[in-house]
Amino acid sequence: MGGIVVLGLLVFLLLVFLMTAITMVKQGYVYTIERFGKFTKAADPGLTIIFPLIDRVGHRINMMEQVLDIPGQEIITKDNAMVGVDAVVFFQVLDAPKAAYEVSGLHPAIMALTTTNLRTVMGSMDLDETLSKRDEINARLLSVVDHATSPWGIKITRVEIKDIRPPRDISEAMARQMKAERLKRAEILEAEGDRQSRILRAEGEKQSAILKAEGARESAFRDAEARERAAEAEAKATQMVSDAIASSGNQAINYFVAQEYTKAVGKFADSPNAKTILFPVEATQLIGSLGGIGELVREAISPAERAPTDNGVPIPQTRERGTAASRAGVPHTGRDGS
Repeated sequence: MGGIVVLGLLVFLLLVFLMTAITMVKQGYVYTIERFGKFTKAADPGLTIIFPLIDRVGHRINMMEQVLDIPGQEIITKDNAMVGVDAVVFFQVLDAPKAAYEVSGLHPAIMALTTTNLRTVMGSMDLDETLSKRDEINARLLSVVDHATSPWGIKITRVEIKDIRPPRDISEAMARQMKAERLKRAEILEAEGDRQSRILRAEGEKQSAILKAEGARESAFRDAEARERAAEAEAKATQMVSDAIASSGNQAINYFVAQEYTKAVGKFADSPNAKTILFPVEATQLIGSLGGIGELVREAISPAERAPTDNGVPIPQTRERGTAASRAGVPHTGRDGS
């Protein structure tokens, strides 16, 4: 009976030993194993056997990338403006023993280091620079904090400024400044547009004046050319009339006078206001003028064409000149009455 109790006790102790000797490390973590308080090894994810009462798990180090929220800080900028700043830090443990034993309290250490460097970086900049150069602030903080935490076996992957809160009065002043700047830009753009419009309008008027001047010059040139040609035609017609008068004498003059006289009489007939026309001239003058035209026409015809023929032999005819009918311009018939 006593042997069974002892055997059961030994089995129980063996089970307790096995339970305490086998340690399961979760994925994404690394455990540090200490023997009598001294670091001996780092246990990777999986099952790890240790000696109970001799070895123990010292620190459970998270090897995944972590996010550390930096609480709001009141920072005085270079131009003595008080601003509130919030930030976040992304980091990852690369060496578990260093992260466990090189620094006491990893998260508070990273937070304190980031806060102090945030004050240093933003305190060296003006308010306008802190609002417009967030990327530069992030880069400087990342470089400084990563260099300072590298002995701890961690890697700072990113530092981001979440929010920058200037005081209310400064915010209102900045809003007024922005409004004034936008009004200034609007007035400048409006002035530039008006200036460009005036320039374009002046250019259009200039081109229009140039085209009008060119058109007037071309029109004057064409008018002068037309008058020159009309003058040439008039001179040629006058020369032809002079030649006709010189060659035919009074008969040509009578022809031209009768032609103009007839045109003048025809204009009286075309008048819509006159039903009865009185001519203060003698009819014999018009008849005499017409007789002069007929005489001129007959003289223009060759003698061979005017003389009658008898079997191809011209028949001589006589004509009295200087009669009263001839002087009146009426053609005179021959002696045979034909």
